[in-house]
Amino acid sequence: MLKKLLLSVGGFTLIVLVLGATKASQVKTAMAVSHAQPPTSVTTKKAQLMGWRPTASAIGTLSPIKGITVSADADGVLVAFPQDNGAFVQEGDIIARLDTSVEEAQLAAAQARRDLATLQRDRATDLLSKNTISQSDADTATAQLLQAEAEVAALQAQIAKKTVRAPFSGRLGIRHVNLGQFIGRGAPLVSLQKLDELFVDFSVPQRVLPRLEPGREVTVLVDAFPGREFTAEVTAINVVVDDQTRNIAVQATLENPQDELRPGMFVQIKAALGEEEEIVAIPATSVHYASYGNSVFIVENMKDAEGKEYLGVRQSFVTLGATRGDYVGVTSGVKAGEVVVTSGVFKLRNAQAVQINNDIELPSSPTPEPANT
Repeated sequence: MLKKLLLSVGGFTLIVLVLGATKASQVKTAMAVSHAQPPTSVTTKKAQLMGWRPTASAIGTLSPIKGITVSADADGVLVAFPQDNGAFVQEGDIIARLDTSVEEAQLAAAQARRDLATLQRDRATDLLSKNTISQSDADTATAQLLQAEAEVAALQAQIAKKTVRAPFSGRLGIRHVNLGQFIGRGAPLVSLQKLDELFVDFSVPQRVLPRLEPGREVTVLVDAFPGREFTAEVTAINVVVDDQTRNIAVQATLENPQDELRPGMFVQIKAALGEEEEIVAIPATSVHYASYGNSVFIVENMKDAEGKEYLGVRQSFVTLGATRGDYVGVTSGVKAGEVVVTSGVFKLRNAQAVQINNDIELPSSPTPEPANT
């Protein structure tokens, strides 16, 4: 009897355990299903081969080939400024005059002394020929004449310094002084710039140096003239590389016949460095930038743990090359034809399920309008 009772209790316990395990498995499966993440909606684009010409991009500044701040070489009161602000002047044109009334009076006196010294020298020469005076007296008269002439020349030079002339042809800026103002020696009067040609000053990495030589044309872009491209020619490359940045200074010459561009303008420079090459290009928005390495997410068919196929993403680390508009070149990590995610890459993880939705396609072009800056 006891044996039958024990068998009954054991059988009942076994049934309870089996039912409990089965129920627990069902609950666990249901919970897993209820917490399964739905596929993430993404936009995509195929990596494609594009023909790109290697270029170097840089930022730079326009500077004058000839440009100075005109200043006076003497002290004085400004009595004339015959040129208008912004006027074009020729070399030698008068820009400003300082008061010379005192110097002119001193010059008149010096000229009178010179004339008297000339008469005395002539008289001494005549008397010396008649042996009436000594050679020493004649030499003294000659020396006094030379001294008087030097005094006249010094005053004439001093007066000339108070007439400020254009050292070269160019365009004046806005003057810094007013009539009647006392001007100190070296004080700035007005800017004078030669604008028909300008320098484009910029720097490029040292790796570019072997493919950039004087005579090569570069494209110059100026924010003030959107949509326009100016052409300059490389005319000089510095002989040393900056030991801090490892960049080298380059100077190009830009024709500016209409005086449209001005010194000091910020510009962007693009220099073509060789023949066109085929490169794998992807939209720049598809790159996940990180300190440990840049990567993209490639869309492909995958299988889950149960062997079921689904559409997922594979994270692939990439090496980036040059950029063109909205595209960036890839030298490794992506092959032409592979489909990459172009939006929301920061929220994806490797092997995550995705759903492609290109109904609203992000615009991307190697030559966007307006250009990227």
